[in-house]
Amino acid sequence: MEKIVFATNNAHKLEEVRRMLGGRFELLSLSDIGCHDDIPENGDTFEDNALAKARWVKDRYGYDCFADDSGIEADGLGGAPGVHSARYAGAHGDDEANNRKLLAELEGVANRHGRFRCSIVLLMGDDEPRVFNGAVEGEIMHAPSGSGGFGYDPLFRPDGWDCSFAEVAPDRKHAISHRGRAVAALVEYLAAKGC
Repeated sequence: MEKIVFATNNAHKLEEVRRMLGGRFELLSLSDIGCHDDIPENGDTFEDNALAKARWVKDRYGYDCFADDSGIEADGLGGAPGVHSARYAGAHGDDEANNRKLLAELEGVANRHGRFRCSIVLLMGDDEPRVFNGAVEGEIMHAPSGSGGFGYDPLFRPDGWDCSFAEVAPDRKHAISHRGRAVAALVEYLAAKGC
């Protein structure tokens, strides 16, 4: 089985993407390849950050690799937190603190529309970088609801749904999520290449 690195150590993301890839590859994490580097994410866009992470792994460790960057954008906050989603409240990956800060920033803001956005960049062989994007529109709720998912899932209700991402089974979420859409495009590309 061909090995490919997903440039993350986020266990939730790894589980999601492993499920979506369906065993086509041996999916390795950063820790699986001995990468414990603090990879800089200083880009202005999700695509910039994903490309930086993928290049870091490809250049230093030599593996075919893909990386993602994703986050939530609140229209009432001019698109914030955006690329700063994971560190919105300061510490990287403190979901509860990030959710509290987003709710506080939206206090009294009428426009609750927003979206989850994801960019995946694939570096394979000597090919040019390939970019796969996904987004899902919805509403940022006034309080968390549900105990599933991770990140901002308890605050996000997709358009047409009556519940948050944190209130549904993973397969239902993946079918329409920003990362699900980007990974589906990645899988379609890999299949077309015969991978």
